[in-house]
Amino acid sequence: MTTRPNRLRLILRDLGTAAAFASMAVSGQVPVWALGLVIVAVLVSLMGFHPFARAPRLTAILLVPLAGALYLAVAAGQMDLVVAACSFAGLVASQRLLSETSPTTDGQVLLAGLLMIAGGAALSGELLFAVFLLAFAVLASLSLGLAVVEAAVPPGEPVPVRHVLRPLSKGVIVAMAGAVAFFVLFPRLNWNVGVRRTAPGLGPATSGFSDTVRLGGSGTLKSNPRVVLRAKLTPDPGSQRLDAYWLGRTYDTFNGQEWSTIGAPSKRRRTRVTLRPGAEKQVYQRIELLPAYGARTLIALETPSKLGNALMHTPTGDRRTQLQELGGDELRFVEEALGYSYEVYSVPPGTDTDPGKLAQKELDQLLALPENIDPRIEELAHQVVGNETDPLAAAQKLSNWLQREYTYTLELGGDVADPLMEFLFVRKAGHCEHFATALTLMLRTQGFEARLATGFFGGERVGDEYLVRAGDAHAWTHVLVPGRGFVTVDATPPAFRANQSLELLESLISLYEAIEGMWRSSVVDYSFRDQMNFLRDMSRPPRNEPGKERTQLPPLRAWLTAAMAGAAVYWTWRYLSRRKAKAPVLEATRFVDSVERQLAVAGVRAGDGETLEDVSARLTRDAHPLAPAVSPLTRRYLEARFGQRPLQPGESARLLKELKHSVEVHKQQQQTPRARAS
Repeated sequence: MTTRPNRLRLILRDLGTAAAFASMAVSGQVPVWALGLVIVAVLVSLMGFHPFARAPRLTAILLVPLAGALYLAVAAGQMDLVVAACSFAGLVASQRLLSETSPTTDGQVLLAGLLMIAGGAALSGELLFAVFLLAFAVLASLSLGLAVVEAAVPPGEPVPVRHVLRPLSKGVIVAMAGAVAFFVLFPRLNWNVGVRRTAPGLGPATSGFSDTVRLGGSGTLKSNPRVVLRAKLTPDPGSQRLDAYWLGRTYDTFNGQEWSTIGAPSKRRRTRVTLRPGAEKQVYQRIELLPAYGARTLIALETPSKLGNALMHTPTGDRRTQLQELGGDELRFVEEALGYSYEVYSVPPGTDTDPGKLAQKELDQLLALPENIDPRIEELAHQVVGNETDPLAAAQKLSNWLQREYTYTLELGGDVADPLMEFLFVRKAGHCEHFATALTLMLRTQGFEARLATGFFGGERVGDEYLVRAGDAHAWTHVLVPGRGFVTVDATPPAFRANQSLELLESLISLYEAIEGMWRSSVVDYSFRDQMNFLRDMSRPPRNEPGKERTQLPPLRAWLTAAMAGAAVYWTWRYLSRRKAKAPVLEATRFVDSVERQLAVAGVRAGDGETLEDVSARLTRDAHPLAPAVSPLTRRYLEARFGQRPLQPGESARLLKELKHSVEVHKQQQQTPRARAS
């Protein structure tokens, strides 16, 4: 009689395999067909069906053409080698899941799971990978533990699942804690040496940038909470939210429907670009554009002076890329990639700056108006501005008037014939592009040079970085002020400049980003230098503060760590002491030794390497008269040994007494035929 595989163990194994595959799939790089095959295989296995059990070799041979197809895709440059290897590991795991269950098959499934975990670490290593890594570790450990207990149970006997799950769970917790301690203390390299810096992600990319800005329609982008860039600033502003403009590109030509620019792309490609002379106390930015950004335009705090040291993040790794200047302060990466990292120096706000490299044609365009512009717009602008000759003062008058007389809304209809006239004289409501367009053209009607600027506004602090969301996309006006350069004037009401997404959704994404930031700094970017700093900070005295006496005592964190370590040692000692007092393992060992001695009296001896479970299985298989008495004793031994249900006082003597009686009856039955024969 064979023992039927424990259903819970198989479910844990299947779910662990699914978690391992998901750790790769979250990178967005696994082919859709491979994703579909693995999902189907896991679902079929979870339902208890194993259609490949009758032909394991034939179905294994089917993997050969799939491996060949993956190889050809890699050779043709259609697929990355790491992605192909990860996909094949998923297919191998699927074939094993649908095959006959056995210890060998289970080992192969979990081995394929480990390979997929390694693949997921190489493809992305992001926060969702950490979730699936933890899920795989817990599920696979529980499945392996149940497999060990199941192998020790005699054939036909039930597995004591309820009794073993609790000690198994404790063992998994201890193992996880040990893994964390090993990771923190054991010398290691930075994960970024092997991990892909970025992955496509699970949603479409959106930055709001295009070669033209069409006026009209609803502002759906303002409600998008996805994070498009991370930036680390020096000096650190220290504030939770930034009231800052992140410039992407500018537009100088409006045809009545949409904005465009007449600037021609430069043919020069450089690794560093200087847009204007710098100034004292510039703001340094280390910016990472995420896959959700989805554009090649560089973003920088106003007003950028120098940009460079750009890296492009691709599925095959990171490499340097060059920049191309388009005019109007816009720079683009030469090559397409999933994400980018670069460095920027920006002139602080309020500093007089050079307007940049503008040709005469571009300067003239700063006063251009659409051919059929409504004459009422010029009249309205003159009513507000009056005889003001200072461009900045005129812009501020118009901005204040627009904020006072017009309302902000994202709920607009489709395209109209004259969107600016519709905004100013009919609806008197619009989003940032309407306010910026109105201010820019009203300034031009009064002879002041101005252009439309687009990018992002704001920034939310998470850790030591600032995050900018897709909903922070914004449009404003640049006014050319003699002697000062382009100055930002924003006609959009201040309350509506940043993203307009739901507060709850934004909070959830902020929480996710905060946890991901901790994961990146504490795990992905954790290196040998961090280990040394960790150990040094745990022992050295705190730095001397002005006005305070220098102390040689360790810092408070060192005392807290020592206290926690002492508590852990004490708790472990108490736990082991209780275990020793109960001595379930020792008592179970004495019990099995006594059972084996009684069986030896009856002429039943264990062979080389045979355990009590093996002897019980042999007696059951041979229909031995002692099998009914030995089987419950074996099960009780397993519960005491593995199920953490110790033998009760007197229970061992009672069970041995019953076995001794069965042995004596068996011996008498053997002697009776002999006496009759003599």
